[in-house]
Amino acid sequence: MTHKSDNLLAFAVYSLRLNEMVYVAQYAIENDISDLEQVRNAEIILGSVKSISFEKTFYQVRKRVKTITPAQMEILAHGALISQKQIAFLSVCKCYSFIKDFSIEVLRDKILVYDYQLNETDFNSFIKNKLQQYPHLEKYKTSTFDKAKQVLFLMLEQAGIIDNIKERKIQPQLLNQSVIKAIVEDDRNLLKIFMFSDRDIKELQY
Repeated sequence: MTHKSDNLLAFAVYSLRLNEMVYVAQYAIENDISDLEQVRNAEIILGSVKSISFEKTFYQVRKRVKTITPAQMEILAHGALISQKQIAFLSVCKCYSFIKDFSIEVLRDKILVYDYQLNETDFNSFIKNKLQQYPHLEKYKTSTFDKAKQVLFLMLEQAGIIDNIKERKIQPQLLNQSVIKAIVEDDRNLLKIFMFSDRDIKELQY
């Protein structure tokens, strides 16, 4: 997997942004918009005040929404709340390999051995392994990784992957059949993000 040193921790200043992502998806579908830049011009995110903060937020939201398929966007726009959260988290993982790798290499591996407790040492071990794989990460300060950890745990809480950032109990994911189908049609291996075992993925009849 290719990791770009300039954007590996780009997510560290943003949370899940579920509401903004849902608004973008709804507006795009209702107005038959394929170019999400047109949604930006509609000024539906963060009010009508254009600012540096607005531009950065919209850039990240658009970047995430652009990764999902039409079927996934329909769920994001009109699905049940838990399904919206799952698709939003899927888009985050498709955008940021750091979060995708953490979900599969840490959360999934723990669940498969019935370990539901996410600890700070899990994050630290993950970072240590990544530093060995990608020496260029050494350019980041400890404070950057601390910030990444805080935002990552917050995202996991907002997506319902863990119960809260204090207890950090990993929550097994129950995906609606429409969500599973939309992911399988995209890439069934993406179900690993939601802690599906290889056997369960292989046995899916989609």
